[in-house]
Amino acid sequence: MAKDMARQGRAAISKVSLYNNFGGHVIIAGSFSLSFRYSLPRGGHVSPILVRPVREQLEHDRVIRLLQVRLKRRHDVVTNIGEEQTVPVRIGQVQIFPDLVLTSTERGHKLMGTVEVETAESVNHLEAMAQWAHLGRARAPFHLYVPAGSVDIARRLAAENQVNVAEIWSYHTIGDQTRFTMVHRAPAPEVRRAPAPKPARPAGGSARAAATRRAKPPVRKAPPTRGKSSPRKSASRTQKRK
Repeated sequence: MAKDMARQGRAAISKVSLYNNFGGHVIIAGSFSLSFRYSLPRGGHVSPILVRPVREQLEHDRVIRLLQVRLKRRHDVVTNIGEEQTVPVRIGQVQIFPDLVLTSTERGHKLMGTVEVETAESVNHLEAMAQWAHLGRARAPFHLYVPAGSVDIARRLAAENQVNVAEIWSYHTIGDQTRFTMVHRAPAPEVRRAPAPKPARPAGGSARAAATRRAKPPVRKAPPTRGKSSPRKSASRTQKRK
């Protein structure tokens, strides 16, 4: 079986998907690594075969373990490495085994995020369509880690396949150290704030206002004052008297 799979591995990578009944992780002839990570709840496994050089597969698994230690500070982290496919994520009718599954530290272990680590060989349209698109539709944020030289390709593939990716990180290894750099973060959804309620008036406010109005005595209008007579009328009156 392994020899037949080795002969078909090269041809299978050019296809969109291949239906098979195998599960787990298989190393063939020390040169290629075939991963089977997707399944349907009924009807066997459905998987695009991913062909990686063994050196890249080892780097891929090493980065996953580094992230497991790094992300344990805030979440419970479970990995799906090689044959250790233990924690699936159900999205609709599809079950996917992300490289890392992040859950809350509370008793309910609510799903808080999924993480997928790619290598140079796996940053392609096949992987984006078969796995990234599904993880982007999950209720939890999807985080993607790619080599530093594959950032632009990953961005383009995510845009073309309309992948809802929360964060894209790049990683590169210098000696024995691996550094991670965030290169993309999706904008946070706007939260509409409800209008502030108007302050309630005191219960006795209107009664007090009415009482003060009643207590005030009515204001009497002053009688109109007679104005001074004009100088012409006063002069005529003096002449008549004379």
